[in-house]
Amino acid sequence: MNEFLFGTYPYIALSVLLIGSIARYDRDPFTWKSSSSQLLRRKSLIIGSVLFHVGVLVIFFGHLIGLLTPLSIFHFFGVTNEFKQTLAVVAGGVAGIMALIGGTMLLLRRLGDPRIRKNSSFADIGILVLLLVQLVLGLFTIFVSIQHLDGGEMVKFMAWAQGIFFFDGKAASYIADSALIFKLHIFLGLTIFLLFPFTRLVHMLSAPIRYITPWRKGYQISRSRKGASK
Repeated sequence: MNEFLFGTYPYIALSVLLIGSIARYDRDPFTWKSSSSQLLRRKSLIIGSVLFHVGVLVIFFGHLIGLLTPLSIFHFFGVTNEFKQTLAVVAGGVAGIMALIGGTMLLLRRLGDPRIRKNSSFADIGILVLLLVQLVLGLFTIFVSIQHLDGGEMVKFMAWAQGIFFFDGKAASYIADSALIFKLHIFLGLTIFLLFPFTRLVHMLSAPIRYITPWRKGYQISRSRKGASK
């Protein structure tokens, strides 16, 4: 089971993420959007949205850089395992709490406001719940991580992540004896990747490229109570 969940399942999840996202963009481009509910109720969105998105972005890029950067590069710049582990605990903890507070506000808003609830799909609510559960699991891993500030556990997960990306057949064995909370966190993260192409999360792939470039085509037309604006 360990071999399947952490040696095979990652390739299933990443393949569905890649192929599913390409297929959706090609076949259903008009569904490739954030489906924002800002026009329905703006005031209750801003604080929760900012906290959630900033926290999630810090966590995502922290994981991306922390797990996939070879140890030799960190050591070259004088970054020790102990410092990296401490930084991950502190920065990840702060960002995780921010994202959890913001995400909870967004979920309560989506469930508690009749207009927004009516315009929310099962996938909209479901993926937000999964993200919040993932944040809770991530925060709970901190209690285990502070018992290993030497960075030993962190090195195992770096070896696993890099092993997956470089097709190391022994990747799953590197985390076989890791705490259950870490394994649950990894499994749910992979599951979110698996579901990614079928949810509103796909807009994340467009935001860094199309939304900030001068070549973006088209306008979003919205109307206020006082008149129309373009």
